[in-house]
Amino acid sequence: MAKQAFKAESKRLLDMMINSIYSNREIFLRELISNASDAIDKMYYKALTDDSLAFNREDYYIRVDVDKESRTLKVMDTGIGMTKEELENNLGVIAKSGSLAFKSENEIKDGHDIIGQFGVGFYSAFMVADKVTVLTKAFGNDQAFKWESTGADGYTIEPCEKENVGTVIILKIKENTEDENYDEYLEEYRLRSIIKKYSDFIRYPIKMEVTESRLKEGSENEFEEYKEEQTINSMVPIWRKNKSELTDEDYVNFYQEKHYGFDKPLKHIHIKVDGTVRYNAILFIPENIPFDYYSKEFEKGLELYSSGVLIMEKCADLLPDYFSFVKGMVDSEDLNLNISREILQQDRQLKFIAKNIQSKIKRELESFLKNDREKYELFYKSFGRQLKFGVYNNFGQDKDVLKDLLLFYSSKEEKLVTLDEYVSRMPEDQKYIYYATGETNERIARMPQTELVADKGYEILYFTEDVDEFAIKMLMSYKDKEFKSVASGDLGIDEESKEKTEEEEKENKDLLDYMKETLSGKVKDVKISTRLKNYPVCLTTEGEVSIEMEKILSAMPNNQEVKADKILEINADHDVFTSLKAAYEQDKEKVGLYTSLLYNQALLIEGLPIEDPIEFTNDICKVMV
Repeated sequence: MAKQAFKAESKRLLDMMINSIYSNREIFLRELISNASDAIDKMYYKALTDDSLAFNREDYYIRVDVDKESRTLKVMDTGIGMTKEELENNLGVIAKSGSLAFKSENEIKDGHDIIGQFGVGFYSAFMVADKVTVLTKAFGNDQAFKWESTGADGYTIEPCEKENVGTVIILKIKENTEDENYDEYLEEYRLRSIIKKYSDFIRYPIKMEVTESRLKEGSENEFEEYKEEQTINSMVPIWRKNKSELTDEDYVNFYQEKHYGFDKPLKHIHIKVDGTVRYNAILFIPENIPFDYYSKEFEKGLELYSSGVLIMEKCADLLPDYFSFVKGMVDSEDLNLNISREILQQDRQLKFIAKNIQSKIKRELESFLKNDREKYELFYKSFGRQLKFGVYNNFGQDKDVLKDLLLFYSSKEEKLVTLDEYVSRMPEDQKYIYYATGETNERIARMPQTELVADKGYEILYFTEDVDEFAIKMLMSYKDKEFKSVASGDLGIDEESKEKTEEEEKENKDLLDYMKETLSGKVKDVKISTRLKNYPVCLTTEGEVSIEMEKILSAMPNNQEVKADKILEINADHDVFTSLKAAYEQDKEKVGLYTSLLYNQALLIEGLPIEDPIEFTNDICKVMV
């Protein structure tokens, strides 16, 4: 029979298929199985409208057969089949979908829908096959037909013998090349793996003869192989079941079966949406942080399904970065797909789903925080850092989404508290939300800068992670209360003490100027402190860059030498200040020595490196002598 040519645009696309437009070839089996499922769906629709046609679910299935010797792979279905005209229209013109026309003529019932029948996806078979043969017999027709093609040069259609309604697709698998191993598509274990990966939740059984071993009769240690037909797929996905049917154990089993993590999830979120955009989702909040979570290698994203068919293992667009720790899947029948499900259009449906998921995760975390604080704190230990990064990133555009989920250690409560809990306890005379930064809670508690704030009875939040202060600087305020570092210049406390300090500074202006000159290039100013009670000295800062931020920025690979504007504060009520005043009157050289020692002492308190350790030790010796 004479070959018929593909349409020009179809020929171009088929050329691309043969040369693999897809990033991975294995999806050809997903496409053929999805098409087979669609064909059975059509029989289901016929049964709904034709009383003479009984739809017995046991009669409908998909079968995959492999023959290594002849290098053939068959995908068979008991679906509706195709007429000669449908073969020409559906397989002769790429991307013309038989199901789309069928779908427009039939009302969708019982939640069933059709992804797309014999469109672009069918031609993915040519990525692994030299020749593709289709044997099909349409429902209500006596004559069967054979469609055959070896590629872009065209196809033939001719009558053939076929007893039952349905379709068989036969692939002649290519020979191996230096670069490609096509033998893998003739291996049982590989085919089973592909089916489980992409088509596990196809609603009809996918059957396959698999090789098993058993002990030979009458033998203690000899085994024999035998063939056994098995159903490879699970068929009914957990997300299509009612929540009332499922237990916590079911969700944990699903989490572990899908290899979302080696731990147990702290919480699961089961979402069913039947609106303008329909989708189901099961999301998990893990207990433990993945080993590569804060590395470049980590890939965020949810598994994305279209009517039970996996189309993307990691759909990053479904999760914002600050919720990248969430694991799980989304299944929707309303996504627009092209190039046979592999390339997902960034359409409004996907954006709608992503926005809904983001809101749902936030609500669930808020509920988690309110109703199960102990477990929330366990979650926060692993992923709180990511929430704080979310506040800081993108110039703070997501800070309002995340601010109520943050926790910080409280000096008063001696445990993690929310910003809302802090503000609710603030005395009427307290102007700011006070915080202190340091390596550990223990070190922060002993910092000289905390003395005045703690003495007033005000609560202090302890920041021990490098991102904390950056996030708070971006947040700026919470419920109209500004954040204030205990090391900032003006704490907004004790006006009487401030007046006394100003008088002290006037009286000792020459001494302070001399000390400032001694530390030229190291500090911006030397002042009498309003905050120190027991300690002789401390460093504070002016401007946006704190000492802790300076330490973090200086440790980065692209260190740009960003420095904080440091102020050396002296406690005028301490004996050290008395010694300074006496030295200034009698021996200015000694004032320089004392100033250098006090500055280095302040650096050590802050965890900053001493610029010249040898000079520091020599200065100590001079004082001792």
